[in-house]
Parts: sequence; structure tokens; C-alpha cells
Amino acid sequence: MIFPKSLVIIPTYNEKENIPFILPEILAQHDCLEILVVDDNSPDGTGDIVKKMTEENPRIHLLRRPGKLGLGSAYVMGFKWALEHDYERIFEMDADFSHSPSDLIRFLKKAETADLVLGSRYVDRKISVVNWDMKRLILSYCANLYTRLVTRLPLSDATGGFKCFRREALEALNLSDMKSDGYCFQIETTFKIWKKDFRVSEIPIVFTDRTRGTSKMSGGIISEAFFLVLKLRLGLA
Repeated sequence: MIFPKSLVIIPTYNEKENIPFILPEILAQHDCLEILVVDDNSPDGTGDIVKKMTEENPRIHLLRRPGKLGLGSAYVMGFKWALEHDYERIFEMDADFSHSPSDLIRFLKKAETADLVLGSRYVDRKISVVNWDMKRLILSYCANLYTRLVTRLPLSDATGGFKCFRREALEALNLSDMKSDGYCFQIETTFKIWKKDFRVSEIPIVFTDRTRGTSKMSGGIISEAFFLVLKLRLGLA
């Protein structure tokens, strides 16, 4: 099947254990796919690994930042780069295999009729998460429920980070004016695209917690998301 020029954006910080394996897996899914790694000067040398891979494969690209500047700003930089380089479909994806490369084609197919496609862990009231402890699962599920109740987003999973945008949806956002810089960046982009009456759809995915490396989740990220949701609902963000 023929798909338009597509870019998978992967922000990284200390992902040397995963990055050499996930990039080839992504590229193997379809010839239309390219990858942009946005690395926050990982002390473990992730950026150096990716740099070497870019020299061996022109479908892999790298942006290096001076330090750990946050997930949201990494995606904003990646989105701007994607639009400048004429990609038609732009993905958000984690580096740690919690998002399966084998799902990418399903996203591309759905994006033929949707402007934003989200991978849902909770579609049809089923929980599709592997290797999370009960505390993290409850926290995630309740955060998602809170987000949907406050924002009225008509989605099963409003907080997930595996996404595919059509370029028209990203072009409609004021990327330089995004308010959040943690995981709530996912909520903000989805909410603002939905409020602009773009077509937002979901596909079911299985989220598998990382087996290598360290999670970046923190209490500060959670509290940021709590207050941002209220601001979005009140039109203050």
C-alpha cells in the first residue's frame, strides 16, 4: 500500500539500551517512514549512537539539544522540523518499545480518514497495559478519567503518547505558544486540535512497559497535568 512521506519523532534521554534496536524495527515497517530523534544531550551517549546510525541510513535524522529541556519542547522542535521538511504524516512515539512499531501501518491507514489518530490503551472499557504495577495503572486510569471529564474530550484514552498527525492538524496549532512541557503536552495537543474541529480517532494498542532503561515519570509531571487540564477547560491555556 502507498502512504505519503511520514516521520516518526522520538524524544530521547538516556535510551542507549533501546535506540539501536527500535530504529531498525520502525524503518522495516514501510518505505514511507523516516525517523527524527530529538536527543537532550543524553549522558549515556544515546545521541552519539544515533549520529552513527544517521551516517549509515539517510532515513534516520538527529536533532541534538544542549540539555534536558522537556518532552513538550522536544516534540515542538520535531514538529517544526517535520513541517519544514514537507512530511505529510507525523508520529509521536516512545523509544522504549512501550509503543510497538508493528502498529505504525494501522495508524497510517486510519490517518487516511482522520486528522489525528491516537493509540488507545483503554478502548471499549478494556485495559491493554502490560507490566505495570497496580499503583501506576490506577494513577494512569484515574488521570485519564479526570482529563476526559474536565475537558469533555470524546476519547477513551486522552493521555496517551502514541499518535499520528496529518500535517494540516499540526499547521493549525500555534506550536510556539504551547503551554506544557511534560507528559500533559499530549493532552494539550489533542484538546486544541479537537477544539479546532479536526477529525480525531482512536485505534486500540497494547502498551508494554519498558524492560530496559528508566521511566521518566515524576510527581511534578503529574501535578503539571492536573492544573493544565483545568486551564484548558477554562480557556486559559
